Amino acid sequence: EDAARQKEINAIKMVSPDFDNDPLPEARTVDGVTIYPVKKQNTPAGYAVKTFSEKGFSGHIELMAGFNADGTINSITVLQHKETPGLGTKMAEPKFLDQFFGKDPESFTLKVKKDGGQVDAITAATISSRAFCDALQRASDALGTVNDSTRILP
Repeated sequence: EDAARQKEINAIKMVSPDFDNDPLPEARTVDGVTIYPVKKQNTPAGYAVKTFSEKGFSGHIELMAGFNADGTINSITVLQHKETPGLGTKMAEPKFLDQFFGKDPESFTLKVKKDGGQVDAITAATISSRAFCDALQRASDALGTVNDSTRILP
């Protein structure tokens, strides 16, 4: 259990803005997506969101996505996938990931360009790219929004 807890904390640290709280006890799960609030000196710094999609080329993929307090994407790490080596596996590489950082899912369409979105798909791995976008959209939806676009926990 300690190893699993440490693995979760490490993933949260990889994607989150700087924080000093223990986000695990405050975690909430919405539709299978786990939201970890991160705080710095008791002030909300953002969220780490463990999300997934079943739409990968080889099924289930799992991501940890970090969101800043303003709702923009801080960072993303791929936790689990069974995608094709050399193709879908590229979803874990900076060349693909970097296009999401600093983007607000409210204004940045989390779909591949082929589907009318703003995401550059991985060459020869459109299905994996779509699954990644699906997981990220699921994370954004779980966070929820209010009229002024300030993200809140549901």
